[in-house]
Amino acid sequence: MIKKNILIVGGTGFVGYHLAKSCLKKKWAVTSISIKKPRKIRRLSKVKYILCDITKKNTLKKKIKKYFHYVVNLGGYVDHSNKKKTFESHYTGCKNLTEILIKNKPLAFIQMGSSVEYGSAKSPQKENSKCNPKSIYGRAKLLSTKHLIKIFEKKSFPSIILRLYLAYGPKQDFNRFIPIIIKSCLKNEKFPCSKGNQLRDYIHVEDLVSAIHRALVTKNALGQIINIGSGKPRNLKNIIKYVKKVTKGGYPNFGKIKLRKDEILKIYPSINKAKFYLKWKPKIRFKEGLKKTINSYENFK
Repeated sequence: MIKKNILIVGGTGFVGYHLAKSCLKKKWAVTSISIKKPRKIRRLSKVKYILCDITKKNTLKKKIKKYFHYVVNLGGYVDHSNKKKTFESHYTGCKNLTEILIKNKPLAFIQMGSSVEYGSAKSPQKENSKCNPKSIYGRAKLLSTKHLIKIFEKKSFPSIILRLYLAYGPKQDFNRFIPIIIKSCLKNEKFPCSKGNQLRDYIHVEDLVSAIHRALVTKNALGQIINIGSGKPRNLKNIIKYVKKVTKGGYPNFGKIKLRKDEILKIYPSINKAKFYLKWKPKIRFKEGLKKTINSYENFK
């Protein structure tokens, strides 16, 4: 049996780490490309780590000479304050990867898209909703989606776009809502937050990884844009209250942070397409996943 090869672009990140770990369990050969070495808590001994900026096409070409059965693009700057770097890493990087890989196509190329591609489209957001992203990040993601659909139609490049909502789980960086709340409550700190009226869609990283695996081996998914989320919006205030209850700590200052004028209160997807094409739906209940995540951060007490 031929050993499967996977290239994970952004393999040192939160989702990349969990995906790489699951691929190693399947006995696949895993290669990661990123601009930084993995943090100690997310380093996996059997992963081949390559340092490379995907916006530098010539350098990238030298780094990925071997054939990969599967490629998953999770790459791109997480900090969106630098607009030029954000655009280039999320759009130019994606374009560079496809231009290099098109000569020796993988079986599947998954692009991790984003719910922000929809802009202010009404929820539940569907894959055929009109997209009007407001941010540079959203526009770069949408351009990548359009590019991938175009080369699928014209050159049969095996593109699949998974439009991700909000992922959470163990070993996530402390620049996201749920880890910030958990850390503050475990440390029994006072912390500012909004009134918490927003409704957002959260998916546990293990469910996300299972969706990626389903997409990699589902031929009918090729050329498709597929929402990945729970389909059940959560009230942010209730999330904060639940974390506070489980940790028995923390002092949220509700209403201290004002909402942006353009902030959308309700954002969640329809996941019917994921159920139809991937035969997939999330299995981890939100409170169960949240409790597991809190327990993974216990060392902050």
